[in-house]
Amino acid sequence: MAAADYYEILDPRFAWLFNGNAQVEKLFTGCRWAEGPAWFAAGRYVVWSDIPNNRMLRYDETDGSVSVFRQPSGNSNGNTVDRQGRLVTCEHSGRRVSRTEHDGSVTTIAAKWKGKRLNSPNDVVVKSDGSIWFTDPTYGIDTDYEGDKAESEIGACYVYRVDPDSGDVEAVITDMVRPNGLAFSLDESLLYVVDTGRTHGAENPAHMRVFNVGKHGKKVSGGKVFADCTAGLFDGFRLDADGRIWTSAADGIHCYDPDGTLIGKVKVPEVTANCVFGGAKLNCLYIAGTTSLYSVRLMVNGAKTF
Repeated sequence: MAAADYYEILDPRFAWLFNGNAQVEKLFTGCRWAEGPAWFAAGRYVVWSDIPNNRMLRYDETDGSVSVFRQPSGNSNGNTVDRQGRLVTCEHSGRRVSRTEHDGSVTTIAAKWKGKRLNSPNDVVVKSDGSIWFTDPTYGIDTDYEGDKAESEIGACYVYRVDPDSGDVEAVITDMVRPNGLAFSLDESLLYVVDTGRTHGAENPAHMRVFNVGKHGKKVSGGKVFADCTAGLFDGFRLDADGRIWTSAADGIHCYDPDGTLIGKVKVPEVTANCVFGGAKLNCLYIAGTTSLYSVRLMVNGAKTF
């Protein structure tokens, strides 16, 4: 197959980011809704979520094997790795953000805000100061497909920050319809957040916004639209070492320059939900498609988070 079968160049800046001989490889299939890949450098493996099947899977880069990492998983969705190498997970039916400790025990990081249960935490990122930021739409309580159907106790969908010292949970963004994927810029001066509100009405947004992070790194302001999705919806995304955004969409992974220009696409034969850079050099992009886990080797490296 030719490079055009895997890549779409929309701007000359995208042309040097991939090797035309590098194919998009399917590593595993059999999921119902694959999400939330997280890369563990020490073990050279990816952990990702299969939300409706209530399990987390593990792909071992050393031998290509796939095994069940955890089941049940609280209908886990987004995952990340903190500065100490621990897994941080958003759980839909658990309605919490949890952390898997080095001894395998699981600690609850956040489950309530002002005494009310969270909706269904969706995606999560850990800032350099140890604070945990996560989104909380209602997808895990809207139906029984991704969690347990229930009414929202909060009555809204916010972005939250968990203080690393006190553990206090604070709502930092309260004007989004369905906040979803999120990530900080390389210098953490900006916070990018996806709004997938379009799932709950054609009049709602299908875009990514960008917020300015305050001097002390605890609050954000602004929130202008960074990009509108041109194919379906954005979901989870990651940044590369030069600050470009690689985000999921209906037709694959869209690559945005930091100036907001869509410069190219990695084509995937399924709707994609999330991605993560991995591999020994962080130049392998692991992609969670609807039923499958894919990978592609790129000419760029992912941003180091610690």
